[in-house]
Amino acid sequence: MTTVQATGDERIEVRVVGRRSTDAEFTTFVQDHQHELLRTAWLLSGDPHRAEELTQQALERTYVSWGRAREGDPLAYARRVLVNLRIATWRRRRREVLVAPEDVPETAAGASDADRHAERDRLLRALVTLPPRQRRVVVLRHLLDLPEAEVAAELSISVGTVKSTNARALARLRNALGTASDPRGGTP
Repeated sequence: MTTVQATGDERIEVRVVGRRSTDAEFTTFVQDHQHELLRTAWLLSGDPHRAEELTQQALERTYVSWGRAREGDPLAYARRVLVNLRIATWRRRRREVLVAPEDVPETAAGASDADRHAERDRLLRALVTLPPRQRRVVVLRHLLDLPEAEVAAELSISVGTVKSTNARALARLRNALGTASDPRGGTP
């Protein structure tokens, strides 16, 4: 809400910033990025229901800290919260049941481009076989296309650990996919 007050020859513009503008900003952020965050959560967890829970929890925590989050990159902040929530589930003494690679459906429902979807399904099946740390690095590094330094910062590990974990993960993915080793170190 903007009001203009005239004092003599001067005009003063007063902008009232309150809860409504914060809510509107956050609502716009959610509308713009919820699908990206949900996709990231699904790739990290391997379970669509758990991904929805993680995304909701990440958005709740981002909302609570929206003042701090919007000062920098809100998407990076929300993604960091999402990764931290996922790590916290591993630390708890809770058993998670991921979908076994053989139980992942062969094709995506409503696939319009069969070859593209078949290749994506093949990659997702291989991704599920990776240990959690390797999966996190591959998802953040290659599927979200973050630089190694950002992946290291988001996972609270060194850049060298990102590089070595990524190399091992890509080797496992190549082996699982039955592809020859790429000498350039390309993405899976």
